[in-house]
Amino acid sequence: MESLISDLAFILLLGAIVTLLFKWIKQPVVLGYIVAGFLASPNFEPLPSVTTEENIEFWAQIGIIVLLFSLGLEFSFKKLLNTGGSAVVTALIIVIGMMFTGFIIGHLLGFTAINSLFLGGMLSMSSTTIIIKAFTDLNLRQKKFASLVFAVLIVEDLFAVVMMVVLSSIAINKSVEGGEMLMSVSKLVFFLIIWFLVGVFVIPSALNRFRKFLNNETLLVVSMGMCLGMAVFSVFCGFSLALGAFVMGSILAGTSYAERIEHVVNPIKDLFGSVFFISVGMMVQPTVIVQFWWPILLLSVVVIAGMIVFGTTGMLVTGQSLKVAIESGFSLTQIGEFAFIIATLGMSLGVLDAEIYPIVVAVSVITTFTTPYFIRMADPCYNIVKRMLPSRFNYLLTTRVSEHSDSSSTRRAWITLGRRYLWRILLYSIVILAISMVSTGYLVPWLDKIIPAWSRLIGALISLSAMAPFLLALCLPPRMETDNIAAHLTADQLRIPRIVFMILRLILALGFIINQLRMLYSFKTGMLIGVVCFCIMLLFFSKSLKKQLRHIESKFINNLNERELRRSGKNNNLVNDMHLAYMHVGYGCPVVGERLVNTRLNERFGVNIVSIQRGSAVIVAPSGDNRIFPGDVIGVIGTDEQISAFLPVVESEQEPEGNVADGAELKLTNVVLTADSPLLGQSLSTADVRRNYHIHVVALERDDNFVDRPTNLILEAGDRLWIVGTAQAANLLR
Repeated sequence: MESLISDLAFILLLGAIVTLLFKWIKQPVVLGYIVAGFLASPNFEPLPSVTTEENIEFWAQIGIIVLLFSLGLEFSFKKLLNTGGSAVVTALIIVIGMMFTGFIIGHLLGFTAINSLFLGGMLSMSSTTIIIKAFTDLNLRQKKFASLVFAVLIVEDLFAVVMMVVLSSIAINKSVEGGEMLMSVSKLVFFLIIWFLVGVFVIPSALNRFRKFLNNETLLVVSMGMCLGMAVFSVFCGFSLALGAFVMGSILAGTSYAERIEHVVNPIKDLFGSVFFISVGMMVQPTVIVQFWWPILLLSVVVIAGMIVFGTTGMLVTGQSLKVAIESGFSLTQIGEFAFIIATLGMSLGVLDAEIYPIVVAVSVITTFTTPYFIRMADPCYNIVKRMLPSRFNYLLTTRVSEHSDSSSTRRAWITLGRRYLWRILLYSIVILAISMVSTGYLVPWLDKIIPAWSRLIGALISLSAMAPFLLALCLPPRMETDNIAAHLTADQLRIPRIVFMILRLILALGFIINQLRMLYSFKTGMLIGVVCFCIMLLFFSKSLKKQLRHIESKFINNLNERELRRSGKNNNLVNDMHLAYMHVGYGCPVVGERLVNTRLNERFGVNIVSIQRGSAVIVAPSGDNRIFPGDVIGVIGTDEQISAFLPVVESEQEPEGNVADGAELKLTNVVLTADSPLLGQSLSTADVRRNYHIHVVALERDDNFVDRPTNLILEAGDRLWIVGTAQAANLLR
């Protein structure tokens, strides 16, 4: 315990000193952590090193978990699905391209075929944690390309699970076991959907039930408890801690607590995230770099160039603009934690040469070090490419993804209903399969120990009873009254697709019943009893049960969209067409810091602010003298159109023009107005110095006397203004 605390204290103090230095010389903080890690390692002899490196690894693992949890809070399942097509294609192009390139480079360096294959796998995965930190330091997390990069990184992590199975199969059997790979992919999809269903249905409802008890302290304990609990459960299911943490973050991202959770977790993320990057720096071995400098340099160039080429190409192929594609490609120019995991796998299987691991570590550190610089180089490189781009390729400059109208009404009917039915079929099927697995894997064996003669019968009754609501929901058609299908397609156009999907759903439901009974008895018994049970289920299907199933489904949909519904107020109707919405005030909101009476929000947008929540304090019916600040949650009443127009203004995260630059210091100073001052002949009120010059006037001094109420006084030459602002702003007033 003493060494654990002493090691943590040592690296944090060293990290603080180095990162302050890097801040002073205006370099990315993550690079400072890596340098601090090298200075704290046994490889740098002038300074003492940590006593036990396993201690640092322990803290670093916590850092990875919290970093991925924080990423999930900004990247809900809905957001992942919206960018999923582009992310999957881009990740596939990167992984295939980098694996092939790594394999060729491995052969050129004299590695064996299996070593070259593992090398390709290690070079194909960008580092999620490194990019999160770099985007945070550079204030880029709200950019469009950042969300696309995050989606690509998550898909790459999912691909990594499959890749490890394939590489293990090749290493052991000298061939790919298709069945094992398919089972791995199916298992991953199955557990992701189960986590998603249970989490979305249970967690938002539970949090809302205890809303009045959730201050910042309890919210931190609850959210971190769920994060670590899901991480442990993920390992129990055969996946990584990081994947479980990300899934829990994504579930919570859809709730109305996402911003508050992100706020309270942020200090923990910064603390343990810094330890992770320090641990990366501790793996730097100068002797290895000197001995294998040529392979390390070559592989570093291959990683950077390959990621830029394949990442940019993937984004362009999926219809992103050239600017977004280049920004994304330049952000992916590193390898990280999965490279170490794949290298460890190869060494444990005895197929990877020992010298490859330190080479990959050195490449990882070098590319981590260069990542912030390449992210900054994206825009200048885009401007160069834009100037050199032939006119016939100008279409690359804009996003080319569009909805193509289809002239065939029949095809549109199939596509429209297919989208509505297939996700229901998939989700309900996964739930039914989960019940079946729990029943046959745990329930029936447990019953067999207690009542052997009746175990199968009781197990069948319990499992079919648990499946029944989901089987009935599978047979029910989706609700059509909430969409605009009728406005686009006629009943005749929808009839055949509806009949086909109805038959498919009934056959699938019957198949689940037969399969469950087959596993407990025999196929003939399952077929006979299954048909009878299915007919009874449909005959005794009551309206009240149908209503209850609709309620459950509506609750799930509302939980899934809770954050959006709360922001738009669509589920919070008051009178007539007025709604109550709750919005999170962003740093780019133009009325931040102003008195409500001066914002004229009612005149400009037609909305009224009825509450302001700041932390755990709530201001009900705020007066005109109250102000709103970034991080506040405001209650807004208005129509759908008014709220839709007001929402992007309030939640804007774009930094307003004229903000104080990094490194500029605010200080109390005084300015004597000269004959050339732009303020002469105006009052402080009409000049609006707060908005136009970004300063705060503390006092006005005239003829060695301080003026009590200077707001409406006409300014004259010789007046002395005492202000809080930067030196640059003060010079503008003279």
